[in-house]
Order: sequence, then C-alpha cells, then structure tokens
Amino acid sequence: MMNGWILTGSIATGKSTVASLLRLYGYTIISADEVAHKLLKENSLEIEKMFGTSERKKLRGIIFNNSQKREQLEQFLHPKIKKFIMNESEKLEQYNLPYFLDIPLFFEKNNYPDFDKVVVVYTPKNIQIQRLAKRDNISENEAIKLINLQIDIEEKKKGATYVLDNSEDLKHLQKEVEKFIKKIKLN
Repeated sequence: MMNGWILTGSIATGKSTVASLLRLYGYTIISADEVAHKLLKENSLEIEKMFGTSERKKLRGIIFNNSQKREQLEQFLHPKIKKFIMNESEKLEQYNLPYFLDIPLFFEKNNYPDFDKVVVVYTPKNIQIQRLAKRDNISENEAIKLINLQIDIEEKKKGATYVLDNSEDLKHLQKEVEKFIKKIKLN
C-alpha cells in the first residue's frame, strides 16, 4: 500500500488528537478503534455468548484482568478489523493520496505488513502516566498497569518512519503535525 501511513503511539500519547488534526487538514483516517466499536455492535450476540456481556466498559474490565479472555476477544475481532481496514485501504489507494490507518496496537500485533510508513505520536512515559491518570480519573498505579499492556513508547519510537513529539501543549503538537504534512507533501 503505497499511500497508507500507519498512525500509532501508546495510550494517552495524543494519537487521537493527531488523527483529529489530520482530519481537519482533509486527510482520510481509518480508525481501528472505530472499526472495533462498529464490529462490537454488529457481533454483540456472539460476544455476549463468549463473555456474558457486549457492553464495552464491562468487557474492558473482563479483558483487562484476564489475559486469556483478552486473547480470545482479539482472536475474534482482529481478523474482522483487518479485513475491513484492508478493504478500505484498497479503495483509497486508487486516489494516489496519503491516508492514515489509526492503529493503536500496530507494533504489538504486527498485523499489517503491507504498510511500511509509520508515524508514532510520542510522549515521554512520565507525561503519559500523568495524562492517562487525569483523563480516565484513575490512580498512577492503574495508569502504569494499562500502559504496560502495550510495547514501551521508546521502542515504538525506534520503529517509526516519522515521530511526532507531543510532550508539550496543543500548539506545539499542531506545529509538529504541520511539519509532518509538509514533509509528506514533498514526497
């Protein structure tokens, strides 16, 4: 996929904010989370049979505390998510314009070998912990547990084609996105 960029990061690094900014600049974003929410609704009966609920918050509690259940849900959903994303990407390729796949677990799942351009939204771990604790109204220890479910942001940064620094305020992040857009327009 020549025109697709993976947009990734870690929880509370600002990936969703970057996706929103890119949308404002007119870029198409395919969000794995949005696809997952859609598929959760479409497959709610099957998911309820597997987990006793299809309600997202309850499901999150179940899979957060049980790695086997998390794996079971991922094995059910991820192939469906990938199929949807790949179908949409094939449609977008015909326009020969950059587009973005917002995939939070890109490095964890290594499930999209057709894409070799990766932009990582980076925030140092200490800021990530603070933002997550504040955003989700949880303790720093709970935030650390959630963050540790993903590959460390420093490792993701090493695997990036491009890194967007989100260690400051929104104005700084906007400038980072603008620099990035200029770079991809030149290529």
